[in-house]
Amino acid sequence: MSQDTRTPEAVGGRRGTGSRPRKKRRTGRIVLLTLLALLLAAGGALYWTYSSIDGNIKGVDITKALGDDRPEKLPTSGQNLLVLGSDSRAGDNGDLVGGSVGGGRSDTTLVVHIPEGRTEAVAVSIPRDTLVTRPECTRGDGTAAPSAKRVMFNSVYAQYGPACVVKTVESMSGVRLDHFLEIDFAGFKDLVDTIGGVTVDVKQPIDDKQSGLQLAAGPQKLDGTQSLAFVRTRHGVGDGSDLGRISLQQQFLTSLLTEVKKQDLLSSPTKTYKIADSATKALTTDSELASLTALSEFGRSLNGVDPQNMETIMLPVAYDKIDPNRVVAHEPNASQLWKAVREDAEIPASAKKSPATGG
Repeated sequence: MSQDTRTPEAVGGRRGTGSRPRKKRRTGRIVLLTLLALLLAAGGALYWTYSSIDGNIKGVDITKALGDDRPEKLPTSGQNLLVLGSDSRAGDNGDLVGGSVGGGRSDTTLVVHIPEGRTEAVAVSIPRDTLVTRPECTRGDGTAAPSAKRVMFNSVYAQYGPACVVKTVESMSGVRLDHFLEIDFAGFKDLVDTIGGVTVDVKQPIDDKQSGLQLAAGPQKLDGTQSLAFVRTRHGVGDGSDLGRISLQQQFLTSLLTEVKKQDLLSSPTKTYKIADSATKALTTDSELASLTALSEFGRSLNGVDPQNMETIMLPVAYDKIDPNRVVAHEPNASQLWKAVREDAEIPASAKKSPATGG
């Protein structure tokens, strides 16, 4: 979760873009998605009494924007979702992430593969600094933008919107994406505040002068604003790279899931409604999911997926030889990973190795 919106040319110094892939690694967007799906599935008819929630969801017609030039939908492909975390500075997010400018970037990008009829799932994280070939996309004014090489991945969202991100991911992976979900910073903050805060064990004191976050070592209960700063800080920990931040995100989100389970939120209709309300206000989906009915059905389809069996794998990347501040997909590892996702096959160990992280 980052607030860096500078152009690639303006960013100096090597930044880590990921960490060694680990079983059960999660991100805030996966937690929000899982919670929302579970809440909608468990609540059933309860939500029909809360019609205001349905109007919270924003939809984007991805299918119309992409047309027919897409990867084939294979019989064994299960469900494939593109989950984006937006760092937009618009509206409430301006106060949360610093600055009140329009636009934003795909701060977190995950391709989530849910095999048909199984309890396990895998999420492939695409580092934001990955250089990719962007296919031809449509600008906001309706004109076509020609394909471009060596484009920083998280700039695609800022310049051309979510449909172009979907098209770029499908082009680079060959994976047909069934749905798109985007969650913004404001929803993350509201979720934490709704459950009454999250306690984390701070391993070492944090003093981030840029965000103003100051935490002593030891157990600390964080509210929504503090939690957002905690998972986004990199200047106050380690060497100031993304590697330290990723470690904090993993720690925080494990604590968040623990807090949700401890409170047994699904047994409280009032709190369940509050969480669903705040989550849907922060949610943008493809048009097929942009209703409470569709999300409820989708949530029920995920009932068999145990979040504890969600494996997150970073796309194998290596530092770019021309620009060491950027990374590129490492071959043949990356192709092996996408092939396994497409064919619903076991992901080989080699596809989990990323030279940029030393493993």
